[in-house]
Amino acid sequence: MDTAKLNHNNNNIQAITLEPCNCLVATAALMPLMSFLKKLKKLAEDDPRRVIHSIKVGLGLSLVSVFYYVSPLFKSTFKDCTMWAVITVVLVMEFTVGGALTKGLNRALATFLASVMGVGAHHLAVIFGEKGEPFILGSLVFIIAVAATFLRFVPELRTRYDYGVLIFILTFCLVAVSSYRQENLLLLACRRSLTIVTGVLVALVTSILLFPVWAGEDLHKMTAYNLQKLAAFLEEKDENGNSGRTRPSEAYKSINNARWEPVHGKFRFKHPWKEYTKIGALSRQCAYTMHVLHAHINKAESQTPFGLELCRRIRSPCMNLSLALSDTLKELASSILSMTTQSSATEHMAKACTAADQLKTSLLNDCELSTVLHAATIISLLVEITECIRQIRVSVEELAALAQFKSPEAVTNVATVRPIVDIEVPHVSVVVEQ
Repeated sequence: MDTAKLNHNNNNIQAITLEPCNCLVATAALMPLMSFLKKLKKLAEDDPRRVIHSIKVGLGLSLVSVFYYVSPLFKSTFKDCTMWAVITVVLVMEFTVGGALTKGLNRALATFLASVMGVGAHHLAVIFGEKGEPFILGSLVFIIAVAATFLRFVPELRTRYDYGVLIFILTFCLVAVSSYRQENLLLLACRRSLTIVTGVLVALVTSILLFPVWAGEDLHKMTAYNLQKLAAFLEEKDENGNSGRTRPSEAYKSINNARWEPVHGKFRFKHPWKEYTKIGALSRQCAYTMHVLHAHINKAESQTPFGLELCRRIRSPCMNLSLALSDTLKELASSILSMTTQSSATEHMAKACTAADQLKTSLLNDCELSTVLHAATIISLLVEITECIRQIRVSVEELAALAQFKSPEAVTNVATVRPIVDIEVPHVSVVVEQ
């Protein structure tokens, strides 16, 4: 009897002990899931348009699936080619309207051209009889595939038409190869082209009519925002120390997508999108120089008393130069965002040039150059930044002339720069004393 009670108590103790362990295991298993859900929540909060885009993709797929579900449409028009329309929506639906237009038009035109050439290749191969037909078709597929693939390496074609060339190769091979055993090749080519066009139209209508995201507008705001981040860089207002430079590949992709977009908002037909390439390249160059300056100041070695005295003398011109450059960048950012001309940027740039000349004079008046190497490096970097910002100002003025920016008096409401994504840049402390 006592033994039975003892065993019963031991079982209760084991149950009580195992229950907390099971809870810990369950909690540990759920932690990765909770972390993943938090990341998803942050993505949605950073840019709610991502959620809207996901809904648009689902809606587009649902609409194009109707052609598969409705029997009359399926039997009379598309038949087995209906799935190509669904695949087209998946491939064409991009985040921006420009991206969707780029892929959609490339896919539609490439499919049509490849279908025509595939049918032509079939009729050419038939001339050589039943035995010669497969050899002719194989030779044509080889030649076209080699030529089209090599064309993908041409920079001009790769930048804007790479996806179209890829679809051309795929469609031509599909039509040409299947023509050997396909009875009604022309009907197959027409159905494939029709389904592709249908998928492209559904994707474009969904992208343009439902909460459109314009690549040109995003590029315009990002250009102004990057200039403001450079200004904060010089004013020591950014305390995080993470680089916020936009990758060149992303900038070029945005520019290419913006070229395909129709007239929208303040952006007219043939808007000078190429000018954004110049401004972006100069902004990145300026950011790189600022990053070098930031690293040089942080790793500076101790100086002699004479060197410290020189640094105290040039500290005021350095601060004046930084503030003038920062004000110039702010005015340029405001000019881009509001699409107005700003004359004050020229005044701030003149002050910056004057401060740069004062820095050069302060250094050249000292004869013991070996003691001022650190200060000379800082000054040379600041002068390089000054020249880079001057070139940015010139590029912005060219953009204003080509895009026909209005005068400030004609604009009553000036928008503020709102970052598209949360980007941080390292701050530069332009203080030249140890």
